[in-house]
Amino acid sequence: MEQPARSRFVTVEVNGESYEREVDARRLLVHFIRDDLELTGTHVGCDTGNCGACTVHLDGQAVKSCMLLAVQADGASVRTVEGLAGDDGELTPLQQSFSAHHALQCGYCTPGMLMSASALLEQNPRPTEDEVRTAIQGNICRCTGYVNIVEAIKAAGGPAYDWRSVDPVDGKDGGEP
Repeated sequence: MEQPARSRFVTVEVNGESYEREVDARRLLVHFIRDDLELTGTHVGCDTGNCGACTVHLDGQAVKSCMLLAVQADGASVRTVEGLAGDDGELTPLQQSFSAHHALQCGYCTPGMLMSASALLEQNPRPTEDEVRTAIQGNICRCTGYVNIVEAIKAAGGPAYDWRSVDPVDGKDGGEP
């Protein structure tokens, strides 16, 4: 009887850079990102898909990287929170809005919140409060109570939200809701 493969080579584009690595077949995507690629902005909170701290974009969709194996990302494009800021490190309107609206306290949930929020704003640049709350319902924050997070996301949206743009929409804290 043939034994299952213990490791496999994967090719993944992360934040625009291509990586080819041999990974254990059971390695979670979150651990591949953090440990193998040393991109530690993606946090490990629960390892059960409940908290959302590990949220990344996989081919443009917000996913919980603790619920995917690294081999499942083979051939895919992944964006982590490190991929949001501009090449010069300048914060995006969404990140600026989180700061301006005091949408973080301890900051542990912030990377996952930013990734869920940016996925929403790319699809819907002017979301309602209900749409924002639905988009972040898989992300847990034990500190803020969500009000400032929701306001920050709404304020960051604009007529043509582009996560790559580092200029605040309308020139004000990411724009007006």
